[in-house]
Amino acid sequence: MIRPGKRRAAGRGKRTAALASLPVLPLAWFVALQDHPPWMPAVYLGYLLVVIVVPGTMFWRRLTGGVGWFSADVVLGTAFGLAGEAVLYPLGMLFDMPFAALLMPALAFGMWRALPRHKPVERPTPWWSTAGVMVAVGVAAAWFVRVGSRLIPLDGPEALRPNSDAPHNLALAGELTHHFPPRVPYADGGWLTSHWAAYDHIASVHWITSVPLDVLTQRMVPFAWILLTVLGAAAVGMVLTGRAVAAPIAAGLVVAGGDLVAWPWAVSDRVFADGPFSLGQLTNPPQAFSTVLLLPLIAVTALLLRRRPGTTRAELLRLFIAAGVLVAALALTKATALPVYATGLAVAWIYLTVRAGRLNLRALVLGVGVAAAYALTFFFVLRGAASSVRFDPGAAFDSLADRMGGGSAVAVIAAVVVVGWVMPVVGALLIKRRFRRDPMVVFLVAGFVAAVLGASLLADRGDTQLFFIRTGFVFGVLLATWGLGSLERRQYWIAAVALAIGVAAIYWGRYRSDRSCTSSSCFGQGLVVALAIAALGIGVFGLVLRGSRRTWAVIAVAVLVGTTVSPTLASIRKFAEPPLTSYESIAPGGIEAARFIRRNSGQDDRIATNVHCHQARASHCQAGSYWIAGYAERRVLVEGWSYQARVDDTYPDQAQGPYWNQEQLQLNDEVFSNPTRQLIETLRTKYDVQWLLLDERVSAPPTNLDKLTELRFQLGSVRVYQIYPPPPENPFPTQTPSPTGTPTTGLPTQTSSFPTSTPSFPTPTDSSGQTQPTQPFPTGSLPTSSLPTGTFPTQTSSLPSPTFPTSPIPTQLTTTPSLRTP
Repeated sequence: MIRPGKRRAAGRGKRTAALASLPVLPLAWFVALQDHPPWMPAVYLGYLLVVIVVPGTMFWRRLTGGVGWFSADVVLGTAFGLAGEAVLYPLGMLFDMPFAALLMPALAFGMWRALPRHKPVERPTPWWSTAGVMVAVGVAAAWFVRVGSRLIPLDGPEALRPNSDAPHNLALAGELTHHFPPRVPYADGGWLTSHWAAYDHIASVHWITSVPLDVLTQRMVPFAWILLTVLGAAAVGMVLTGRAVAAPIAAGLVVAGGDLVAWPWAVSDRVFADGPFSLGQLTNPPQAFSTVLLLPLIAVTALLLRRRPGTTRAELLRLFIAAGVLVAALALTKATALPVYATGLAVAWIYLTVRAGRLNLRALVLGVGVAAAYALTFFFVLRGAASSVRFDPGAAFDSLADRMGGGSAVAVIAAVVVVGWVMPVVGALLIKRRFRRDPMVVFLVAGFVAAVLGASLLADRGDTQLFFIRTGFVFGVLLATWGLGSLERRQYWIAAVALAIGVAAIYWGRYRSDRSCTSSSCFGQGLVVALAIAALGIGVFGLVLRGSRRTWAVIAVAVLVGTTVSPTLASIRKFAEPPLTSYESIAPGGIEAARFIRRNSGQDDRIATNVHCHQARASHCQAGSYWIAGYAERRVLVEGWSYQARVDDTYPDQAQGPYWNQEQLQLNDEVFSNPTRQLIETLRTKYDVQWLLLDERVSAPPTNLDKLTELRFQLGSVRVYQIYPPPPENPFPTQTPSPTGTPTTGLPTQTSSFPTSTPSFPTPTDSSGQTQPTQPFPTGSLPTSSLPTGTFPTQTSSLPSPTFPTSPIPTQLTTTPSLRTP
């Protein structure tokens, strides 16, 4: 018998152990971002705590009533705070209030005081559950240090060789920082017909903390979203299963789970990296942010579809409000997220309606809200832009076969990939029978199947249909978590051994694959070897244990789930090499030149450039250059246009076709080949261009461009010119005669108005060292008898030369913008 004193001492020890593991989170944050000045991760963490975590948790607990664990409420409340920020920031920008996110603490406190207080029934989170999640957080931080933080270089020579994705994200973040509604910042200035809510958080943090935009876009924000994905999956796993053991299982699957990659070279291919630890997530902020938002939405859906006893109408209304905020933010974030969620919700609604024999209003109202959000986004955000996604079954597998050189092995490649995609669903077989009537099981399975079908049956440029399966990744993780979390305590060591057998099987299958194979038998060899080893392991381990039917099921499911292990842990062994281009897509000196324009321009200034291709002077121009708009945070008249499509289908040759406004492009390029005063004035007056950025690798600077504009910056192969208004035709107009005197063509008759004691007029000196007369000298013939004896300045010395401006311009000419630029 345990005495009460010892029980209390043991409880305090467990709480101490849980609290001791919590510092892993901030420690992992600072270690992963150690390459940056300490104030940057510190100030971002402060922003996250004050503006997002505390208000978001208050909102979440007041609107949902809590999920039963305070730790889960904090994690889900943080994601809800990000959703609120994504909705609040654009509303603030409409009224020139970029600091609108600072209102969230006041709004949360007001709602906390206004709504009736209800203390939810909570359970303490066991220390081992917290510690297990923190282990996953530590692995994520180690992966980011060794791999994630090196995939997109920020400085040095390697920063000049990125692909198109990183500068494109930076350009969109800069546009959302300074303008709303957003327009295309790198071509034509048309409305931005894509999802942009992921960049709201980046822009808001940039305004309030002054952390550089590239550091936020490529480092801090992606890492924060990776951590929130790990923690969010742990929290939702606890909500679905009602058990704390689900937290470390879900966090571990997010970190180590992946696809059935049976080929050794494919582990580095972004197509097969569908989890948060992939280049596809790091280079696509909308996808990463949609995963963060999807997790609390799944939790709210569980609270709505599971009828908790004693729920009042007011509490139900608050749940719908919470779901509405998350649905609105998700609709503005990613096009592939809401269809997957909506499909699962629709099937769950049908299931609940058929089982109960009456219409399920909760799922119906939620579904109508999803449809309304999708429709509003389509008409007001995407502005009715037609989607380029088409129905083309198997197109994704054809693309993979062409990439791997195995055009005749499409069927084998498709089978391996699809089997790997659906493998996590086998975890649902371990869910206990009494929970299989839960509508959330139907919701997760249907959503996952919709993601697989979307990736398999649809096609789009750049294989963007694969983002459906990347959205479904979290559905598979939650299903596998639910199954493994339903085990009894004595079965977990069996599952651990079985998982190790699955991991060994897939790694041996990858090892047996030939790296240069192109035949069907070669592509299928790795999967056959892996499945043979897995089957052998299941049989031997099951016979050794001589367990029940339930034990055999645990062994089989755990082995199959183990075969989906990702190369996350293996990739930590050495630092990653960034997937850079072989050429400098950013001009030497280009980053410094763009930042010079940002410091010395207003937020509405526009740039013209001769840079359009991702590779300078390439035989085939890939019009995917976006770095000027990204680093300058200013709009460019015409830079690149690969990501831009026309609504009216007049965009020729799809993404790599010629620019749709050839007249504008010709005018832009002629300024850098044969500039004239008229051309430059057309750019300035018609297109609001104030700056010219010339890359000497593309074309040599014209000899007369220095005379028509002012050279402000030169470094490497880049020159920056500033355009000024032309001087007036007559800078010294004729003085209007006095109405009281007799008009004459000469000087006024009152000769006493001229000084006789001063030999010359006062000539104050300006900042450039030149002297200018204090007033214009009257024109006309001068009577000799009226002139003083002193010496007068001649018009030659006082009039400016025909080329404007004549005086040297300071090297730091700062134009005060209408709103302070961070």
